[in-house]
Amino acid sequence: MKFLIVFVALFAVALAVSIDADATILKQDSDVGPVQYNYGYETSNGVSAQEAGQLLNAGSDHESIAVKGSYQYVGDDGVTYSVSYIADENGFQPQGAHLPVAP
Repeated sequence: MKFLIVFVALFAVALAVSIDADATILKQDSDVGPVQYNYGYETSNGVSAQEAGQLLNAGSDHESIAVKGSYQYVGDDGVTYSVSYIADENGFQPQGAHLPVAP
């Protein structure tokens, strides 16, 4: 589960870097603690992301992290794409108008 959270965060950062290397950070904040965290940022090229996570069942055999977040970016076609997601014991669950929905 921790790998998934790190992967999602790195994906968002990689996406921001690949879209426009000359973009500047307009806003950035984070608060990381031992049982919860949150971060957010916004760049000059329309990329933004925010995420919050919390440790559940700390110290037990069922310890896990529940994450909720979102990100958006402007695609090559000029459309702003937005994705919101949760990641928990049920896996990574993204939602966005441009994403296919399971039947």
